[in-house]
Amino acid sequence: MDAFSVQRGNTSTRLSPSTRLTILLLHLNHPKSPRVVAVAKRKRNKKTLSTSKPHSCSFKLQALQVGADINEGLVSSGYEDIVWPSPSDEIPFWKRDFSSWDISSDVPVNVQKDSNLMHLVHVTAEMAPIAKVGGLGDVVTGLARACLSRGHKVDIMLPFYECIQKQQINELALITTYNSYHDGNWVPTNAYRGMVSGIPVIFIEPSSHFFKGQYVYGGSYNELEAYLFFSRACLEWMQVTGTQPDIIHVHEWQTGALPMLYWDMYHQLSLQKPRIVLTIHNMEHYGECSKEQLSKCGLDGSIYATVDKSLDDRTIGHNPERLSLLKGGIVYSNTIVTVSPTYLKETLCSGWLSSTLIRNRDKYCGILNGIDTAMWNPATDVFLPARFHAQKTEGKKICKYFVQRGLGLPSGGITAGNHAPLVVCITRLVAQKGLHLITHAIKHVEELGGQMIVLGKASDGRVEREFEGLANLHNEGPSIRILLMYSEELSHMLYAAADMVLVPSIYEPCGLAQMIGMRYGAVPVVRKTGGLADTVFDIDDLSQPEIANGFVFEGIDEGSLNCALDRSFSYYQEKPNEWNGIVRKVMEIDNSWNNTAGKYIDVYKSIRVRW
Repeated sequence: MDAFSVQRGNTSTRLSPSTRLTILLLHLNHPKSPRVVAVAKRKRNKKTLSTSKPHSCSFKLQALQVGADINEGLVSSGYEDIVWPSPSDEIPFWKRDFSSWDISSDVPVNVQKDSNLMHLVHVTAEMAPIAKVGGLGDVVTGLARACLSRGHKVDIMLPFYECIQKQQINELALITTYNSYHDGNWVPTNAYRGMVSGIPVIFIEPSSHFFKGQYVYGGSYNELEAYLFFSRACLEWMQVTGTQPDIIHVHEWQTGALPMLYWDMYHQLSLQKPRIVLTIHNMEHYGECSKEQLSKCGLDGSIYATVDKSLDDRTIGHNPERLSLLKGGIVYSNTIVTVSPTYLKETLCSGWLSSTLIRNRDKYCGILNGIDTAMWNPATDVFLPARFHAQKTEGKKICKYFVQRGLGLPSGGITAGNHAPLVVCITRLVAQKGLHLITHAIKHVEELGGQMIVLGKASDGRVEREFEGLANLHNEGPSIRILLMYSEELSHMLYAAADMVLVPSIYEPCGLAQMIGMRYGAVPVVRKTGGLADTVFDIDDLSQPEIANGFVFEGIDEGSLNCALDRSFSYYQEKPNEWNGIVRKVMEIDNSWNNTAGKYIDVYKSIRVRW
């Protein structure tokens, strides 16, 4: 009888792969385990070890002799080489060296090519992974990659922020030196071309102080004026180089001046072919602008201070009245897109821009964002200690155990159930995301006997101090970890480790966390708003069982959140077979850009000019 058989009278019973895996890991963690004793001895003698890598509480599963009959377990799955982390490691596990990941090689090869191909140029302040702050960067990269895979020519135009890590850019080369206008002067400007994740990118670098600093936003320069310069510099580059794309696709308020500059200036010069699409990712950010500031890009700001152009309706009658770059972009673009059908309805019904959007309703549509399934793929993700997919989910249990060990959270090992469910919330810590619900969830998850990890940064000092206080209170305890930072690597690991992903937003134009979470087998617990309402459908809604995939609540009160969490914990703990079915179901949902980019292509085709 081998190590994974149990003697019952005169017969022996073979244990399942998951049970064998549990016994193995429990054995490894038992205080008397030969492996743990060996680790303890190494720690006592750590002066004799190399200091190039941390060694505390690190071990390899292959060191334990478990017999040859584990073909469906760790060894055959490639998990035997995992070096398990510990909170005492000198280098946190998410900052280890990872294998290089050529995401461009993961582009689907079976995507049908479009007819009537176009040249598409995205003008944006963010791009994942090199200049990512929020979902905007993910959307630009994912949509660009999907259009490339369909055969279109795609370029992304991005400020060459000082903080961009140039080693993430392949084939970087200076392609154009030219001058672009700002505040009465022609500023020498460089344009570089490079490849990022298989996507061509044109980086705009002024000789001025714009875009300097350690972060994408928050440099020691006027951001509004910097993006006004960038918007014109992109058009100036097109004119200087004779580039005439079919579509110029601008994003958010940062590039809201470009449609105005195009139609009132550059279209009168040499740029005749392009048409303009504006995507509004979040109506909260509107680009408040004075007439004097707008004039610095070469437009006469006073001309745009009217209700039918870019006057900020909230400032009518004030001294001074202000402009909105986002409103100007809405008025001057050929098509406006927002990032989910439900958010479109919400923005037409409320908010100070609703009257402008209603006046432009015939060119306003809602297209649900997708996720980049090359960048977010648990079957190929280099940041994960073990990879998995919907038909083989064992690696997800390894990922959970790995994260628990690394953050010092208790674990019952790797089993199909009866261990604490892990709730993950990865978010910017801003009011929109439901801060009071996040703080309440921390308390309630703990009361329910679960574990919770919050990963995010706060831009407001008061919020940051509040969550620092929560971190100091909970981070040494047994169930909660609050990590006030952003880490692309750790976010991948947390999605893979999570049993549930919590998105309790007060409003959410689209939301990517719930879609990424589902891709990695984390069941969503969300508030019904915006894109969350378009992607998550309640498990207990018997009217649509075929699409039910998560736990939904409607109120903004703690009681509504409690009800959703209580139901999700009940399913997890009391209906393990149904829960595992939900996990497989959400992993198989196609929220890819390949599934939704076609709607953008249709928009592009509807406004393009044929030459």
